Amino acid sequence: MKITQTKKGYPAVWESGGGATNTGEATIVASPDGSPKKPVYIRKRGSLCCSEHALFIVHIGDMVVEANHHRRDFTILVKKIVEIEKNENGEYSISSVPIASFDNGEWDNEEVKQKYSAAIDAAMEKATCYHCREPHYIAADEEVRTE
Repeated sequence: MKITQTKKGYPAVWESGGGATNTGEATIVASPDGSPKKPVYIRKRGSLCCSEHALFIVHIGDMVVEANHHRRDFTILVKKIVEIEKNENGEYSISSVPIASFDNGEWDNEEVKQKYSAAIDAAMEKATCYHCREPHYIAADEEVRTE
């Protein structure tokens, strides 16, 4: 999982990805209960196609859903952030543990699939969204800074 740092120094992860003709990938960030988080930034300019779209400050317990597909044959990994460390250079690193995966048409943990179904569905939708240019799983209750 790729981590970045906000200008104010917080650890953050991008919602990113999109689909091509027969393939696609997506990274979705969710709160510990699986609900959408409020992004601190949404990209509106530059090269957006299948790129980084919404930036989220992350905390221990947050969830990340990664989806890949080839001709809609999905591989999905649901991960929980368990540790965030800042090294002596001021750079962050994240440790996460997989709590569920989907491969060969089967989930290894049905309870996790049910609990995080909205985030999983958003990851699949984003991975199949042709030349995706916008975020798919955000809490939009307040104004978010954009370019």
